Amino acid sequence: MKLRIPFDRINWVNSSFLIGTAVITCTAVPLYLWYYGVDAFQVAMFFAFFIATGLSITLGYHRLFAHVAFQAHWPVRLATLVFGAAAFENCALAWVSDHRRHHKHVDHDDDPYDISKGFWHAHIGWILFKLDPKPPWDNVADLSKDRLVLWQQRFYVPIAVGVGFVLPALLGYLHNGWLGALGGLLLAGVARVTAVQHMTFFINSLCHTIGSQPYSNKCSARDSWIMAIFTFGEGYHNYHHEFQHDYRNGIKWWHWDPTKWTIWTLEKVRLVSGLRRVSEEKVLLAQLTDTRRRLGEKLTCPKISANARLHALLQSSDAKLHELGERWTAVKAQYAEKAGAMKAEYAERASVQLDEARAALTEMRRELHQALRLLEHAGAVA
Repeated sequence: MKLRIPFDRINWVNSSFLIGTAVITCTAVPLYLWYYGVDAFQVAMFFAFFIATGLSITLGYHRLFAHVAFQAHWPVRLATLVFGAAAFENCALAWVSDHRRHHKHVDHDDDPYDISKGFWHAHIGWILFKLDPKPPWDNVADLSKDRLVLWQQRFYVPIAVGVGFVLPALLGYLHNGWLGALGGLLLAGVARVTAVQHMTFFINSLCHTIGSQPYSNKCSARDSWIMAIFTFGEGYHNYHHEFQHDYRNGIKWWHWDPTKWTIWTLEKVRLVSGLRRVSEEKVLLAQLTDTRRRLGEKLTCPKISANARLHALLQSSDAKLHELGERWTAVKAQYAEKAGAMKAEYAERASVQLDEARAALTEMRRELHQALRLLEHAGAVA
């Protein structure tokens, strides 16, 4: 059976650029390194542009513009729009429109990078071919009022080429003449663009393929600490899809999430504000629900059923989690009732109820850890 390539649907601009930069990265860059080597300035320039453009996508395009996870003053918005353009991933309006459709229709036909259509499609295939009909930008009305975003859209190509290719070449020239300019163009320009783009593509492909689903299995998104290392913290993708407006992806202090740390730092110097974060209560309840789902699946496994002791432990853990969920619901309702009352005599009772709620959350966290250890053991047995 012959493979038929729909040439009429190929996006020749995107395809030529993506394939061209990848080929140059795999051929011209190694040749340059072989014949001329690399110095500290070129290495520093590569990483400076990689971080600036990579963070402009994750912090700017993604968490700021697409999800409005925080508010930013104009210097931050301008910087992320300028260096975001230099990542050559389209203007912010188009990028955000695609990403919002991805969240709305994840794993379905209207998802631009639907993983159910295959790894290749989600990673890069969707960019190489034209969509017919081309989806409207009817989900970015908020950004259409932002003058900086509209300015970037209008001058996207010259900004991208100027900052992404010309600036590294110019800096290289100032450092070491024409040879330095070539090195700057190849390393901090072409190779860096290829690296940043595939970093983003990995979020659409690998982060919907490998890893765990500790918060929900409603879609294919997964958490992977390995992917977080290569994507400025975006690898905690299951959490992100469950709580997309949180400015964090990695919520634990040890989670590798440079984008989160950068946003937090910018807030301290008052360049951003209004950081949105999901309460610990909601996170724990999501984990509780998903853990009970997995416990239920294990309880129906024949090998687990044959192991009487493990089966009893799993049942006991499931019952405890159910009890904690019911207890939390009751405590929360009682606290809301008492705290909502204006009479002074209810203040002390509301305070007691709040302490009970905190105790319930602490116990829930402990039981969840125990249940997860049981699930790991059950998985080894099964």
